[in-house]
Amino acid sequence: MAQDVQREIEALLARHGFHFSKSRGQNFLINRDIPRMIAQASEADAGCGVLEIGPGIGALSSELCRIAGKVVAVELDSALPAILSETMADFGNFSLVSADVLKLDLAALVRERFDGLRPIVCANLPYNITTPVLTAIVAAKCFESATVLIQREVAQRICAGPGTPEYGAFSVFMQYHAQNALCFDVGPENFIPRPKVTSTVLRSVMRCEPPVSVADEAFFFRVVYSAFALRRKTLVNSLMTSFGALGKDTLAGIVASCGLEANVRGERLGLEEFALLAAALREAEG
Repeated sequence: MAQDVQREIEALLARHGFHFSKSRGQNFLINRDIPRMIAQASEADAGCGVLEIGPGIGALSSELCRIAGKVVAVELDSALPAILSETMADFGNFSLVSADVLKLDLAALVRERFDGLRPIVCANLPYNITTPVLTAIVAAKCFESATVLIQREVAQRICAGPGTPEYGAFSVFMQYHAQNALCFDVGPENFIPRPKVTSTVLRSVMRCEPPVSVADEAFFFRVVYSAFALRRKTLVNSLMTSFGALGKDTLAGIVASCGLEANVRGERLGLEEFALLAAALREAEG
């Protein structure tokens, strides 16, 4: 069955003279069950406006249009609108924005296109823009959730806990802003061209309130990113990269005042420890 779908897709692409762009991380799904499963995982319904990023030839778009009130897809590749006009012709609730999603004001787009609808994101994201796109989605502060097919390694990093090899600053960022869950894996055989890695569907439900209280979010994340700046060094040494003016002895005292061991590394801290540390550093800086 997948081979038949692949032949259909290849014929469609050939008719339009389309060639895959490696630099844009284009991998199209050839297993028709996967887009349906992703759409279902998004929990989209008639009251939702769905932002899709990188619709490709519309495999996921069509499934979303069947269950959502409206789907707005953002596509950078100028060769794809002609294909989408063919594959999405039967869906009146689909519209396309030809643009670079990283240069769009997503909050403004939502206000313009999704009036009266609950905005969510659902997409098969190009691997090469996963982190900046998820950051932009969070920063827009207007989406209820984001359900995305991404590289499994990145999805695992987002959901990783303190003390694990995968845990990092982006884990803290995503866990501060959203509740994240791994839904299911998608193997390379489900795409053309085949990627070299396994993909995973990640569902992130945006938090109404962060799980910890911080006085200054920008300062909090300054602390977080500083703590991971020198991953193989102790937390005190890593903090010196951004808070060196306080001096190493002062930083060691602050770390100790938070109940942390002198040789602890940043990767051992959870959200509560980071919030406590940020408060102490903020007070020390005055």
